[in-house]
Amino acid sequence: QVQLVESGGGLVQAGGSLRLSCVASRINFRLSAMAWYRQAPGQQRELVSSITSGGTTNYAGSVKGRFTISRDNAKNTVYLQMNSLKPEDTAVYYCNAVFGLSYWGQGTQVTVSS
Repeated sequence: QVQLVESGGGLVQAGGSLRLSCVASRINFRLSAMAWYRQAPGQQRELVSSITSGGTTNYAGSVKGRFTISRDNAKNTVYLQMNSLKPEDTAVYYCNAVFGLSYWGQGTQVTVSS
């Protein structure tokens, strides 16, 4: 079955940076739309950023200018570079792939201390 494995989460101070990675397997990655979502405690899962198979990107207003999504089709990997992190960015970050169906990773915790 399709597998999405996230990594790169952790604890960082406000103003710091992290880079999340998501490696996809058993999916036509090149033709898949990829995205990062996040879910904070007690809140709904929300879209952070997405990238189409053609490379078109989209960002939530709260992260625009601070986060950058990219993909490496040769490595079946999508990245989320997160700069100028804020405590309100604290959440579990999930990788999502859409190729006909929607698939989810297990999530990686990002904690930003003030």
